[in-house]
Amino acid sequence: MVNRARVNVPYATFTPRDIMSLEFPPSYFDAAVAFYSIFHLPREKHPELLNRIYGWPKPGGYLLATVANFSEAPYTEDDFHGVTMYWSNYGLEDYKKMITEIGFTLLETTVIGHGYREAHQAPDEHHPLIFAQKD
Repeated sequence: MVNRARVNVPYATFTPRDIMSLEFPPSYFDAAVAFYSIFHLPREKHPELLNRIYGWPKPGGYLLATVANFSEAPYTEDDFHGVTMYWSNYGLEDYKKMITEIGFTLLETTVIGHGYREAHQAPDEHHPLIFAQKD
């Protein structure tokens, strides 16, 4: 995925690492974006990750993240577009509560598709998209 991103956004800087080990100076970014990533970590780590992410944007900065609709126990899908994929998530209401308790103000929640349906004849799938602002 990083190689694809480098081709499509050649002027960007990419840091392929375990997100739980990433460190940035406080208030380093204008925004943090997490598309289709949080629910691939063990859900017990989600509150810690969201706390870490809260420190990265400047005051008034933003969080844009896809999460899951419903809470699910961890599971592994053996063939997710040719690779093994791990899933673990809470539900949307849990995520909304987590981000507001951390200090984000929830601005909007909407739904986004995954974009694989037609190209890969995959079932239609939608994920909640959270847009929040750092207080």
